[in-house]
Formats: sequence, C-alpha cells, structure tokens
Amino acid sequence: MSAEILINVTPQETRVAVMHLGVVQELHIERASQRGLVGNVYYGKVCRVLPGMQSAFVDIGLERAAFLHVADIWEERQQGGDPRPIENILSEGQGLMVQVIKDPIGTKGARLSTQITFAGRFLVFLPQDSHIGISQKIGDETERELLKQRLQLVIPANEPGGFIIRTMAEEANEEELRADVVYLRRLWTDIQQKALSAPLKSLLYQDLTLSLRVLRDFVNHETSRILVDSRENYQKMLEFAENYSHASLDRLHHYAAERPLFDLYDVETEIERALARRVDLKSGGYLIIDQTEALTTIDVNTGAFVGARNFDDTVYKTNLEAAQAIARQLRLRNLGGIIIVDFIDMDNREHQHAVFLEFRKALARDPTRISIHDFSPLGLIEMTRKRTRESLAHVLCEPCPVCQGRGEVKTAQTVCYEIMREIVRESRQYNAREYRILASQAVIDLFLDEESQSLAQLTEFIGKPVSLQVETLYSQEQYDIILA
Repeated sequence: MSAEILINVTPQETRVAVMHLGVVQELHIERASQRGLVGNVYYGKVCRVLPGMQSAFVDIGLERAAFLHVADIWEERQQGGDPRPIENILSEGQGLMVQVIKDPIGTKGARLSTQITFAGRFLVFLPQDSHIGISQKIGDETERELLKQRLQLVIPANEPGGFIIRTMAEEANEEELRADVVYLRRLWTDIQQKALSAPLKSLLYQDLTLSLRVLRDFVNHETSRILVDSRENYQKMLEFAENYSHASLDRLHHYAAERPLFDLYDVETEIERALARRVDLKSGGYLIIDQTEALTTIDVNTGAFVGARNFDDTVYKTNLEAAQAIARQLRLRNLGGIIIVDFIDMDNREHQHAVFLEFRKALARDPTRISIHDFSPLGLIEMTRKRTRESLAHVLCEPCPVCQGRGEVKTAQTVCYEIMREIVRESRQYNAREYRILASQAVIDLFLDEESQSLAQLTEFIGKPVSLQVETLYSQEQYDIILA
C-alpha cells in the first residue's frame, strides 16, 4: 500500500491531496460557497426548447439555466433507434427530474441528464434501469462473472432497478454489498417522496461533501492512510465509515500536530507549481502548458539537458521523462477536454513508439476516462480527458485584470503612441486649451526621455500644450486624457 490521502479542512474550504510514493498526484478543492453540482438531483422547469439544436434549457434554480440534449433523455435512449425530436418530448413550463452530469464551466451552464444514478461505495444504482453492469477497469472475465453472481445473491428478486459494480467491489464481501444495496434503494425512495411535494426548481438530493466522498470514491487497496486535520470532520468521517465503509476505519487518522498538514508533505509548494505555465523536469528539460477555452497544449523542450551520448538519445530520454510528468500534471491540474502534446521531434520510429507506450502506461493510473491517439503525421499526440469539473487554475485563479487573460501587456512605447494618436483625434473634435496625460510611471518616464522629441512634435502639431501626470494606481495599459 503506497498511497496516502491528506485532507485539510477549514470552515471555508476542504482540500484533498492524493499522494503516491510521497508525491502529490491529485488535488481536489471544494469551497463552502461553491460546492460542485455533479450528482445533484433537481426538479427542474423546462424554460426553453431549441429544435434546431435538439436540446432544451432547464431552470434548476441556478444563476444560469442548465443544458439538456436529447441524447441525455433516458426514456428516448431506451426506445432504441433514433430519438424523437425534442419538441415532441418536452414543452416549455414542464416539470422534469434531472441530474447534473457536468458542472458549469466558464460561461456554459450545467449539463443535465434524465437518467438518475447514485454511487455507493461498491455499486452505482440505476433506479430506472434493470441490467447489471461491471466497471471496465475489472478486466478479468472470471472475476467479472463471480462479482455479478455475488451481487445477484443480495438483490431482492422483484424490486426494480439496476446496478453497476465499481472497481472497489473486488474487495467487498456479501454483507457489504447488501448494505450498499439497502442504502442506495433507501436514498431513491426518499428522493421520490420529496419530489411529490417539491415546487419547481427544487434541489431534491445533494451529493456528499468532499471529505465523505473521499471514503466513497478515493480509497482503494493501495491506500495506506487517510489523514484529516479537523477533529469535527474526522468524527463525521468515522461515523460514515462505520456505516458504509468498514475497510476505511483502520486507515482513518486524525492529524493533530502543530505543523500544518499540507506544509508537512510540501503540498502547498506543489499547488503553486501546478499553477505555473512552466514545469521543470529533473533532467533539465521542461514543459510549457497553455490552457485555453478550446483546448490545452503541452510543449516539451530539452532545455539544459545534454547528458546523453548524442542528440537523438537526449531527445528520447527527455520525451520519456516528459511522458510521466505530463500524465501527472493532467491529474494534478485536472485538465480536461482536448489536449495536444508536442513531444520533441524524433526521427527514430522505435523511439517514437516507445514514448507513446510509456505515455499510455503512465495515463493508465488516471481514474478519469481518457482517449488517446498515436503520433500524428505532424508529430503530435492528440487526446481527450473527460471534463466534469473546473481545472485547478479555474478554481484558484481568475483572468488578470491588467492583460484580460492574454498573458502579456502592451509595451510602454505602444501605449505612448496610442496616447498621441488619441490626442490628435481629440484635437480635431474639441477646442481645448490644454491636454493632460494621466498614465503609469513607465509611460510618463518614456514621454520624458526617449519620446520627449515625439511629444514636442505633437505639441507643435496641435498648437496646444500637453502636460504629464503620473497615476500610481494605473496599470501600464491604462491612461486618461483630460481636456482643460
């Protein structure tokens, strides 16, 4: 058992670090004011049907209406063949029980489904379905059949609903599976009862808090310890473990030392590094990670690494190390959607194939669904990683108010020339006695030094005096022109 889970709790937020061999692999952050919505069940109101997009917007009481595509309407999927047009299924003002399958991201509202599912420790309950499925990560056919038979023994014969057996069920005994079945069925019954009297746009069910989801979703046979630095949350987790996760009891510990838990394991430093654009590799190479609205690009560079016998070996070894580092960064930063990786060009096809295999092997530890393609003719690897919540950078950061998220600002010289053009425009519209420039220190310094002759020419051209004033609170791109 080589994994540890660290849980840092404050009244404002809960942070979870998943460690493997002492290195941070995943970071999860949940703020009290911004809890994730995935898994929540609502009684929503259809506020708009869009036949052209075969989708609908559903008001579930959030700031933005949520999005429901016809492919996510469970009843239509059950019919087989092509679904009916959405305008024949839903109408404006209609009440609808829906579940969030994707959090709101950027300007997009939450994504919804009418297929309701609930995760337990070992099972996922499908109250509207009837089949028994098994996680694809359980590859052994004999093991799959044994698990299916074991579950069928504990499911009441005439009760509706289906189940998906999770990976963790490999360690579960019959009694634990039965307890999971009872818990999930009771949960569904409570929601149905609540829905009978709930008004439109009501929350019917909210998923567990992050600290309790750790016990349900994160703990596996590799987990050696779970450290929690809050006594109150430790007690809640202990109670939950006693009822639903007995295997976690002996691994759960309260951390009560003086030194902050995340400082002790150097997690705070890892968080700072995970927000940086550049990631240094031990060999001297480095990665450049750029996250945009459409996709994420990762560029691999040799940097200062010159340790191999020839350039081909240098490139090969850097790419092998980068493959491991990129797989970790994807989990650490929770990067999703389309991802393009530009490894250093390799002429040797064997080297290229070995790097691809190493990258795919490193990605196999990631619990998130990934689709990956071999090197393209341009030498790029294209992949997708399922996105269900905001990336770490989007949770902790916001666009720079100075550059508006561009990552760069106009030079002082560019701003000087903009100001002079603006003064010429103003002079043609208004007959002012004087023009006063309010700008940052760098811009004013440039006007007084290198651009002093340009300013003198401008004054002569418009025939009016121009004065300068430093505004210390202005960013380099900000300026004002005062007409006196």
